[in-house]
Parts: sequence; C-alpha cells; structure tokens
Amino acid sequence: MKAPWRYYCVLVVGTSLLLGCSPFQPAMMPDAAGDVPETYSVFGVEPDDLSPWWDSVGSPELSRLIGEALSGSFTLKEAWARLRQAQAVAVQAGADLYPELGATGAAEYSRRRSESSGGRSEGDENYAFGLASSYEIDLWGRVRSQRESALLDVDASRADLHTAMVTVAGEVADRWVRILSQRLQKQLLEKQLANNLTILELIELRFRKAMVSALDVYQQRQAVENVRAKIPLVEAETQLLMHELAVLLGRPPRADLGLTQSEMPAIGPFPAIGLPADLLASRPDVRAAGMRLIAAQWQVAAARANRLPALRLTADAQYGRSDLDLLFDTWLLSLAANLTAPVLDGGRRAAEVDRTRAQVDENLWAYRRTVLTAVKEVEDAMTSEARQREHIQGLQAVNAAARKGLEEAIGRYRNGLSDYLPVITQLLSFQDLERNLISQQERLILYRVGLYRALGGGWATEAGYPE
Repeated sequence: MKAPWRYYCVLVVGTSLLLGCSPFQPAMMPDAAGDVPETYSVFGVEPDDLSPWWDSVGSPELSRLIGEALSGSFTLKEAWARLRQAQAVAVQAGADLYPELGATGAAEYSRRRSESSGGRSEGDENYAFGLASSYEIDLWGRVRSQRESALLDVDASRADLHTAMVTVAGEVADRWVRILSQRLQKQLLEKQLANNLTILELIELRFRKAMVSALDVYQQRQAVENVRAKIPLVEAETQLLMHELAVLLGRPPRADLGLTQSEMPAIGPFPAIGLPADLLASRPDVRAAGMRLIAAQWQVAAARANRLPALRLTADAQYGRSDLDLLFDTWLLSLAANLTAPVLDGGRRAAEVDRTRAQVDENLWAYRRTVLTAVKEVEDAMTSEARQREHIQGLQAVNAAARKGLEEAIGRYRNGLSDYLPVITQLLSFQDLERNLISQQERLILYRVGLYRALGGGWATEAGYPE
C-alpha cells in the first residue's frame, strides 16, 4: 500500500507547482472604456457624495416613499433573487476545485433450504460499504477560470441590483412629482372655473339689462365648459399615477399612500457632478458591463484550457462483511490517475474558443456603449435642465404680459370701447399659459431627477440589500 501513496503524493506536489501559474490569464484592457470626454459641458470637479440624492430635495414625504420602495419593490426582489442565483452558480463553478467524495452501501439477505441439514432453511447475509473519491488536477486553470468568471457574474448581478435601486428611486420620484403637478393643475382649474363662473354671472346680468349681446354670454359659457371639461382628465391621470406609484412600492393599486404635500419641491443649482470618468465607478450599470467583460475573458481562458489534456485522480475503497475488522487498517484499496486528451472532436473545442472570444468583443462594445450612453444621459439632463430654466423664465414673462393684456381687455370692454371677443381670447390664452407653466415646472424637476439617475452615485452601494 506504500507505493500508491508515494505515487499520489509525488503527483499532487508536482501538479500543485503547475497550478501556481495559469497559462491563460485574461489580458489587461486599460482602454476598454474607449474615448471618454475629460469634462462635461457644465464643468464640475467635485466628487459625488454617497448620501441619497433625495435628501437634497427636503421632502419627508418623498424620502418616506423611496424608503418604502427600496424595501418593498417587486423589481428589487426579483433582482435580489437573480443575485442569489448567480451566487449559487458561482458555488457550483468552484466545486471542482475540491475533491468529490461519495459513499455507497448495499445489503442482501437470502434464505435457502439445504438437504445436508435435513431440509432446514438457512439464511445468508451479505453487505458492503464503499467510498469513492475523484479530483481533477486543474493543470491549466480551467476550473479556476470558470470560478473567476462566475464570481464576476455575481458582482455584475449585485451591480444590477444597485441599478434597479437607482431606477426604482427615480421612478418613485417621477410619479410623485407628476402627482403633485396634476393636483396643482386641478387646483388651478377649479380656481379658473370659479373665476369664469363669476364673469359669466356678470355678463348674464348685463345681458338682462340689454347692455351686451347674447354672443358674449355664449362665448363666456364656452370658456366655462372648456375648463370644466379638463377636470375629469386631470383626476383620471392623477388616479393612474397613484396606481403606478402604489405598485412601485409593492402595494395594491388602490392603497392609501398618505400623500399630503401640496407644493412642488424646490431644486437648487446643479449637484456635484464630478467628471465623466467618475461614471465608471458611480454608475452601477457601467460597473456591471465592465464586470461582464472581464468575466467573458475568463471564459476564453477556460475554453482554451479545455483543449489541453486533463488529469483526474480517483480512489475507491470497498468493504464487505469480512473486511469490517480491518476497516481502519485497509481503508484505501485502489488509486488511479486518468489522463485524457482531446484528439478529434470535430472542432467543437476550437469553436468554443472562437465563440468566447466573440463574446468578449460583444461585451467590449456593450461596455463602451454603456459608458458613452451614461455620459450622454448626464449631458442630456444638464442641457435640458439649463434650457428648461430659460424657457420657464420666458414663460413667466409671457404670463405677466398676458395678465396685463387681460386686464386691459376687460377695462376696454367695461368702458364700451370694444366687444367681448378680445376679452375671451385673452382670457383663454392667459389660462392656458397658467396651466402650461405648472407643466413646465414639473418638467424642470423631472430633468433634475433624470440627472440624479444619470449620475448613479454611491448611495445604492452604501444602502446595500439584505445579504
């Protein structure tokens, strides 16, 4: 029994030396991100902090909603389940780094009638117990490469979870802002309806005194009904947004969300945006794409190693009824080393190498696209917000001019210097401007939410998720 042990030890030591250097290490790709701009159009070098961006909004209601979504969102629960799947796959991929041991057992009892014993029946018992072990010596790093690839897939899945957190937080803020906007729209419509009804009463009074024509009454009634017809649409849109927000929080559509805020949140100047290169670390989707690129390179290493010979050690121990007293003395009965090398496989292994290399190229272009898309989204959000601020300033100037024009038209109408047409025209225009101003303020805040989403930030990594 000593020779096999010597053979086994020499073989293990020799192959262990080979394991110290894997011949198929993935190549470094320092320029994987491609050409990334050095700065944004709105220059900023301050690094993005790790605090949640909604803290800067200063709305306890929004903070409560996002916190509830991060703990109850079905989207995040799905992402978490995918992460656990990736973790299990990584365990499976690394299992071949350790020996495999299996146990077998069998028992048999038979009874037969013996003529030599006067026709009496005799029993016979047979049982056996065995152990079988196998281990593949990872000569070329194939198993290690598969494990490294699987571990990187775990990291990519964790980054996907963080991406989902960023998305869910942004979607909650988006629905919340839209709900506030619709509520403000309804308040404005109700105010406009009350004003139009008051004007209608005055015109009807003047009509009864034969001071104006019936056309003035019909024109003002049209303005009243025009405003009244918009209220149901605003109420329906508000309810639909409430349903969407409830589902984002993981609650039934008609659940009471306890929304009480009645004013739009105030946003300050641009947050700390850092540099475009910071997105490589702050954007979880960019990190996930980079990790999948490296994982694909490890798959190439595994495919190349799979074309070389593989060495597997096997050991078997078998015990029968007569061997139990020697169980601890003769536990190893056989030891073998099997060397297998591919000779002809129809090009299957070579094709697998080509496939994995093509997958690396695919992931490389996907990574570069993700990086440039991230930079584009930041630029788009900043440009849109800056131009939206200018647009709102212009609308406010137009709104002020329209208000003066309405006052002038009403004054001329009261003095009998003009008919009612200039009044109704100016009234409808002014009320449309008021409603449009609320919509544009909503869009401005949504651009800021989009900027926060585009920046990613480290808050998702710091927030974590139950491990």
